[in-house]
Amino acid sequence: MKMVVFLVQIVVLAGAIVAASVALLWKDLLASVILLAIMSLLLSAEFYILQAPDVAIAEAAIGAGLTTAIYVMTINKTSRWDDERKKH
Repeated sequence: MKMVVFLVQIVVLAGAIVAASVALLWKDLLASVILLAIMSLLLSAEFYILQAPDVAIAEAAIGAGLTTAIYVMTINKTSRWDDERKKH
């Protein structure tokens, strides 16, 4: 049973690392925000697996919910694409 939990933890953490890495590389800011929300949900699942449900709920509510909503509202008021040509 412990080996199954260990393998699930590895998969969840690898998924969080992949989601964060891809979010850094993409130029589409909205897609990056969605990937960061996925990363936050995966971290929330990891906290639950580690038997910290209060931290998992806080991470899901703040990390995936509130922060994602703030980022999406900000992107709607600015530009969706990160354009390197506009840099001076």
